[in-house]
Amino acid sequence: MDQTLPIAPPKKQPLPAGRPREWYVTHNRRLKAMRLAITLLDSGVYLPNQAHNRTIRSAAQRVGIHPPSDITCHMVRAFMRYNR
Repeated sequence: MDQTLPIAPPKKQPLPAGRPREWYVTHNRRLKAMRLAITLLDSGVYLPNQAHNRTIRSAAQRVGIHPPSDITCHMVRAFMRYNR
């Protein structure tokens, strides 16, 4: 299996101003969880019960993403569960 890194992300655009801080935190957490879920799927982890926190954090390290929190790891598994 070829372990190449995913293609470069699209150019970032500024987020809309005026939202509460929690909105930005949640938005960025969802984006991070989605990127990690895609990385796991590309690496052959297809089921949420295969995606332990340790597995998710090692995938984040492999692609250069800051290690996710427990909440973000939970969101990764939720994305994998609901997108089946």
